[in-house]
Amino acid sequence: MSDDTIFGKIARGEIPADIVYEDEHAVAFRDLNPQAPTHVLVIPRRPIATLNDAGPDDAELIGRLFLAAAKVAAQEGFADDGYRTVINCNADGGQTVYHLHVHLLGGRPLQWPPG
Repeated sequence: MSDDTIFGKIARGEIPADIVYEDEHAVAFRDLNPQAPTHVLVIPRRPIATLNDAGPDDAELIGRLFLAAAKVAAQEGFADDGYRTVINCNADGGQTVYHLHVHLLGGRPLQWPPG
């Protein structure tokens, strides 16, 4: 898959972002339109368009995204208070950038249902 999305460009270091965590598998950066006091997007370096496009070989990578989110929650100081992780899939799910990403939201009590 070709990845010309803004997230692919961030993962490759081609455009700047407020990166809060990165390793060989994932990059985490602050969302430009935060929906909570802390709103970080965790993306895989290897592009996967949607959760529907993930296959069995992607299971470890997807797990690593959630482990990265937990690290960022601890780093940001709200892991013990709680946080939310969300993956939107396709248009009706609210996905606007077609590079799989985990939203990490924290820093205040979150309501349910989300929207």
